[in-house]
Formats: sequence, C-alpha cells, structure tokens
Amino acid sequence: MSLPLNICIVTISDTRTLEDDRSGLYLCTAAKEANHNVIEYQIIPDDRQQIATTFRSLSARSDIDVIISTGGTGLTGRDVTPEAMADVVDKWIPGFGELFRWLSFQKIGTSTIQSRACGGVCNGTFLFALPGSPSACKDAWTGILLPQLDINHRPCNFAEIIPRLKESPLARTKN
Repeated sequence: MSLPLNICIVTISDTRTLEDDRSGLYLCTAAKEANHNVIEYQIIPDDRQQIATTFRSLSARSDIDVIISTGGTGLTGRDVTPEAMADVVDKWIPGFGELFRWLSFQKIGTSTIQSRACGGVCNGTFLFALPGSPSACKDAWTGILLPQLDINHRPCNFAEIIPRLKESPLARTKN
C-alpha cells in the first residue's frame, strides 16, 4: 500500500512560463504518476529573498510534506537557490547532492561538477533543489526521489520519517 505525499513544485527561473517549463511540468507529472498529490506548482524569479520567503512560507504549511524546486543551482550570478536554501534550512541532507552528482556523472561525466543540487529539511518539510534541466530532474526523480518518497522502499525511506521531522531535541530531554 502506498502513502501519497503532498508535494509542491517550484520552478525558479527568470525566463520560464507555465507553457514552456518542461522541468516543473515533468516533476508534476512524475509525482502524480507515483500517486502523490501535487498541492501547488509555481514559477518564481531567480531572487534569493523571494526564493527563501517562498520556501519558508510553503514549509510552514501543514498540507505540504515535500518541496521540490528546479532551477538556480548552477554557478552563474543569477543561480542563488542553494544560498536561499541556506537561509531557511534547519538540517542539510548532504547525501542528496552527493548521490545526485554521482548519478549525473554516469550520464554527463565531469560536467556534473557544475551542479549544486542539494537537499534539506525546513520547518519539518523536505526541501530539494534540482537543476533546471529536464534530464537532470528526471535523473533526480527516478534515481533518488521516487524510491525515497515511497513508504515501501527498504531498508529506509524519507516518507516514513516525515511524522518525526518536527521533533525537537528538547522534547526528548524533558522526560
């Protein structure tokens, strides 16, 4: 039995529109095909403050379990998604970026070094920043997110720990 998660897709781009955003639309379709609920899909500009505000606002909502962004993870001056994440992340998931680059290396070789894909937890909500390329989004989805967001994936998965993401270290020491 699967456990549908509530996912928000955020495309970060100064140039994409709802009509030509292949990465965001791929992620929406892939999430729905995996029986997850796409609660919201939006496109916002490459602006660090707006990205951080969007992540903070979405992660505070009780109806969102996972936020997946696409775009802004490269090395150019407008690529500020990882910096915006640093403004809001409570805990990093360093293995996400490492595994993404390892998977990507299998396809594009050393060019993967230009990706700053990353993952973390903000307000008890998973937050993943993927590159803007549709191929990179597909690699991240099929190679990492699809299995990790599946409650049945073993030996462990992200879905099963969602209820515990909001735990406070203080709650454990009060007993």
